[in-house]
Amino acid sequence: MGGDDRIRLFCALQLPDDERAALAGWAETRLHGRVLRAVDLHVTLAFLGHRPRGELPALVAELRAASADAAPVDLRPLRYRETRSVGMIVLEDVGGAAAALAADLQERFEGLGAYRREARPWLPHVTVQRFRKPAGDRVEVANMRSIHVVRSALYRSLLGPGGARYEPLETAALGGT
Repeated sequence: MGGDDRIRLFCALQLPDDERAALAGWAETRLHGRVLRAVDLHVTLAFLGHRPRGELPALVAELRAASADAAPVDLRPLRYRETRSVGMIVLEDVGGAAAALAADLQERFEGLGAYRREARPWLPHVTVQRFRKPAGDRVEVANMRSIHVVRSALYRSLLGPGGARYEPLETAALGGT
């Protein structure tokens, strides 16, 4: 691919492997839609959409800078929610570090001309299933553990017949740790 080729990108909190496995296991035993693979679970901070490949160095630099300035993130599962196309676990952002990082990244990416902030407020959540029509699942997320996040990532989203797959292109430690 050349510098003008476009790739589908987003930035997210990279969940620890054991937490992704726990969330995916919970979803597989309780939900009826197409449950996402554990490896694909994340908390989106900013969806960039299709961007020229040549923008990657600037995007990575801003991801590293924002992540170095950020504190580690603690998230707590609150409830399950469905929209018209996804099922998600809504998270409490304990201490507000995730929201602060999301706002910082979004501002940095806007400054590059690579992002336009959404009208609705940022909502910390993990999408755990996708569907064409809401499944109507009404499940509790009680007894789920807190999630301690220490890395963010710039992901490439690869669309395919079985759903999107996410490939981390670059990761960055929160707080420079």
